[in-house]
Amino acid sequence: MGRNTRKRRTPLATKAIAASAALALGGGGLIWANFYASAHESNNQSWGGNSTKAATAQVATISCPDVQQKLTNVPNAARYGVAKELANLDRQITEAYNRLASTRDAQTRDASFVQNAIVGPLKEKRAATIDRIRIDIQRVGGSFDNALKQLASCTTQTANQTNAGGQQQGGQQQNGGQQSGGQQQNGGQQQGGQQQGQNGQQGNIGGQAGNGPVAADFVDITKVAPNVQGKPRRTGNASTGTFTTRCGVNANKNFNTDNVIVAPGVTNGAHHLHDYVGNQKINAFSSNNTFLQGGTSCQNGSDLSSYYWPVVRIQDGTQDFDQNRDGGGKEGNVGRILTPAQAQIKYVGSPASKVVPMPQFLRIITGDAKTTTNGLANANAHWSCTGFENKVQLTQQYPICPQGSKVVRTFAFQSCWDGQNIDSANHRTHVAFADPASGVCPNGFKAIPQLTMRLVYNINPPVVQNGQVKNAYAVDGFPEQLHKAATDHDDFISVTKNGLANKIADCINRGQNCA
Repeated sequence: MGRNTRKRRTPLATKAIAASAALALGGGGLIWANFYASAHESNNQSWGGNSTKAATAQVATISCPDVQQKLTNVPNAARYGVAKELANLDRQITEAYNRLASTRDAQTRDASFVQNAIVGPLKEKRAATIDRIRIDIQRVGGSFDNALKQLASCTTQTANQTNAGGQQQGGQQQNGGQQSGGQQQNGGQQQGGQQQGQNGQQGNIGGQAGNGPVAADFVDITKVAPNVQGKPRRTGNASTGTFTTRCGVNANKNFNTDNVIVAPGVTNGAHHLHDYVGNQKINAFSSNNTFLQGGTSCQNGSDLSSYYWPVVRIQDGTQDFDQNRDGGGKEGNVGRILTPAQAQIKYVGSPASKVVPMPQFLRIITGDAKTTTNGLANANAHWSCTGFENKVQLTQQYPICPQGSKVVRTFAFQSCWDGQNIDSANHRTHVAFADPASGVCPNGFKAIPQLTMRLVYNINPPVVQNGQVKNAYAVDGFPEQLHKAATDHDDFISVTKNGLANKIADCINRGQNCA
């Protein structure tokens, strides 16, 4: 999109990922289905009635263009209505995914089933929804790019395209290939038209719910070459302090499947479960007026900010409280929810300048929940193990940690603010990453305290055998995103009182370590 959306490279960044932009939770997704495809069908061919049956079943995806990341200029008066329509696009993809998952037998018997019964109707629904977005925008005097109408169509992809078109080797992205080490091998028996694999995995799709992860999504971290890059050199005007806020690990199990930033007023707008720490009354219907009344899990009672992230689950055959609920098992997020053993929230300074206080109610989303669809440009996921964090950070794979080592998720949020807006239409362009080499913010942007988070989990190492993964763990996500490691993301709303925002900035600018 431009300078505002460029992904920064920090010591936590892998060499694999290029520049970033938006977390796009509106209207893009992959839908998986087993089908009999023509042996000569191309990898990026739209489904049609001319496909012929091949000897064996394959796994297909349908890629729907992400509408939200294209919406950069939505008038304030239209944003609520547009957000609801973007949530409708996500709901339509989820419904289509559920239909694909429940009609596998019909797909094997009719090569045109996916096009006629799922993809075609999905295009019609998406076209109508995009037109309602147009009406919402134009009704309040805004301009609508008619090219967005072309985003209604979805195309099919094959399984080897779900890793952003690249080859996965040691956690790094290689251009133009397939995943190394493999595609999931069929290890089960045919039952009721569905391929049942070990631990409930279905054919190449993997996972208890049949939508990932697969064996290729894991790597032994001891076999990955070091890939952590150095920090930018500090200038004489650097802000070198830190401010740590202690808000707990969500031991009180404050969960929901909403996302008030992206889908305000929409229940289950995230389609996956979030851990919440800090502000205790955040849901789809929260507002700036209610944030200040929410209470907090933070030791500093002036920190009413909301810090929330998708939960991690162990797929060991167990079920949790939401097994039969929206956003949980009904949408492919299954297994036992893990509470982090540690959750560190720290604000750090800029290597190039002093920082200004965060504005009240600033929203920031980092990462991309839909990298399986959108590719890796927006990814900001970092997975590692204790004892390896300063050497190896993974974006596309989950680490298998050695005995005695724990799984670590880290996030480093955008640290530059446009000085005017607390949010933007695509929830991205009001903030930006600093230049990875110099740490300098883009022109017109101001350095703010950079929010960093470190989540540590006690996880027994998964075991990969014969192309299958046992006791896998995975981050919650949209059901069609296949629980890929790169889809990890994090959300933040800055809410403070008693001058805390100024105190954080002052501490960092003075070079102190405060809590």
